Amino acid sequence: MAAGLGSRFGGLKQMEPIGPAGEAIMDYSIYDALKAGFGKVVFVINKTIEKTFREMIGQKIEKVAEVDYVFQNINDLPRGTTVPPGREKPWGTGHAVLSCRDSVHSPFIVINADDFYGASSYKLLYDFLKEPKTESAASHFAMAGFMLGNTLSEHGQVSRGVCALNTDGYLSDIRERTKIEKTDGAIVYSEAGTTGANLPAVNLPAVNLPTTVSLPADTIVSMNIWAFTPDIFNELERCFTAFVHDRDSRNELAKAEFFLPKVVGGMIHEDKADVKVLLSDERWYGVTYREDVETVRKAIKKMIADGVYPPDLWGSALY
Repeated sequence: MAAGLGSRFGGLKQMEPIGPAGEAIMDYSIYDALKAGFGKVVFVINKTIEKTFREMIGQKIEKVAEVDYVFQNINDLPRGTTVPPGREKPWGTGHAVLSCRDSVHSPFIVINADDFYGASSYKLLYDFLKEPKTESAASHFAMAGFMLGNTLSEHGQVSRGVCALNTDGYLSDIRERTKIEKTDGAIVYSEAGTTGANLPAVNLPAVNLPTTVSLPADTIVSMNIWAFTPDIFNELERCFTAFVHDRDSRNELAKAEFFLPKVVGGMIHEDKADVKVLLSDERWYGVTYREDVETVRKAIKKMIADGVYPPDLWGSALY
């Protein structure tokens, strides 16, 4: 998913050069995915960046894998609805995946273009998708789970899907916390920055909530790296239609986001899907903020020195 316009970053962070040969984070992600066994890459981008994206990213990948381009369009809406006044940004991660419904017809993974997940995360998900699944009416999905302490930025707040697991290691709940940060040696999130993934809206009496809530560093979080089967598209379409029609006002719809984790959470609670959480010990790197770039560059430089990646990623003899 590379359609975001990087409001906090201040530019097209998905194409920011990170590696010594000008590689972006997604170059390393695709390299890791191809090594794990995946064979096709579908880029979800904004039409306005197509030319630049193809020149900087797409042309390299087209030489080593099957490539398709999907444009996340805010006008891609259920029949009879229109874009509300003031809506400019894409509809969110759920809509980004839905945009691929005509291009993806086999089991697949979803990643953010500006997140570095590490090679072992791709191998975990590839192996999951290759395993035969038991017969049941539910869809069988998976996600790579990361320890919260390995996923924070030193330069500001981040959003993370905080996960609850059952005793068998399956996802039982996921909640989007949108204002997580390190402060005074602790990890906290703002109560006002909490959105429930699955619970219905209710009218609650006014209470004095704490300003911040602490989270342990080993809390398992989703970083939007998922393994799905194509039946996710029918549910995404159904839920997106409800999302558009159920908003309280057109003003709310002008800013609301259709989150992928919320759809997955709803499927779990309705027994439509189970989601195996595959724990990754990788450290996450990303460029949420402009100041994160140098941190990622140093990390990649060290991995190259350690032999994890070649100095010139696509000039290597791997393929």
